[in-house]
Amino acid sequence: MITGRYPTLRLRRNRKFSWTRRLLRENDLSTNDLILPIFLTDGKNKKTMIKSMPGVFRYSVDLIPSVIDKALKNKIPMVAFFPNTSKKYKNIFGTEALNENNLICKALQITKKKYKNEIGLMTDVALDPYTSHGHDGLLKNSKILNDETIEILVKQSLLQAEMGSDVLAPSDMMDGRIGKIRKALDKEKFHDVQILSYAVKYASNFYGPFRDAVGSKSILKGDKKTYQMDFSNSLEAIREVSLDIKEGADFIMIKPGMPYLDIITTIRNNFKIPVFAYQVSGEYSLIKNGIQKKLISHNAIIESLMCFKRAGASAIVTYFANDIANELN
Repeated sequence: MITGRYPTLRLRRNRKFSWTRRLLRENDLSTNDLILPIFLTDGKNKKTMIKSMPGVFRYSVDLIPSVIDKALKNKIPMVAFFPNTSKKYKNIFGTEALNENNLICKALQITKKKYKNEIGLMTDVALDPYTSHGHDGLLKNSKILNDETIEILVKQSLLQAEMGSDVLAPSDMMDGRIGKIRKALDKEKFHDVQILSYAVKYASNFYGPFRDAVGSKSILKGDKKTYQMDFSNSLEAIREVSLDIKEGADFIMIKPGMPYLDIITTIRNNFKIPVFAYQVSGEYSLIKNGIQKKLISHNAIIESLMCFKRAGASAIVTYFANDIANELN
């Protein structure tokens, strides 16, 4: 027998029906929040699955329109291109990054010519897909050269802008590169090209499948802890973002995603700038494998993406973009 005074406020009343839960929902997720990553590979009419990322493929450039068509049908506002560069084109300097006929440039030209501005095109600015040592910058005596790397990144950015990139996304974590890139873009009259800075990119253990997808995992020499952030730190993220905003970043990327929800919230609360999150390959593979083995429900995808919105993310780069688009629409 229950005695005493019953509570006058019962929060469960607000959860009783679907309609009231929807009315009171604090955060919503739609396809407008999604950015679809697309992996590129050499060849023609080629579509190969990435073993470490079930359900994710590499596409030859001629098949990109079919991928873009699906993204547009699913009302996804932007795609991000990442190349799987053949080993024969890789060297210690990453010179393939400056080849106007590389995979990224070809994909940009084809997509921009066919779709104009129907969908946003985001490109990665970094050298790791092109270097024979797997690092994001020039390597000398086991040390990443910051300033020398930036000179190449500026040229890479200008090339991508010329080929049609709408959003340049420097993911290299070199100090000062945002300011140099912005200055170069403005000088060459690319005033409207946006910069999405990977200002907060941690030296994470969740990147393995991605490195496999772009072909840098097996060749990576050492680790990236001297230029990517220590995952023990949070205040350092505020300093990184502050610097990149001053240098001209239009948006900020935080990578990885779910293990760093606190960082997303911290940056969103401290800066009035759009904050993007990257649900990285390791996160994707863990969830996907859990679903395939029936250890977790398919609904875990929506739950994981809603976490980003709750934390304060404006948009999410996710390999699940097409998978859940129909449900969201």
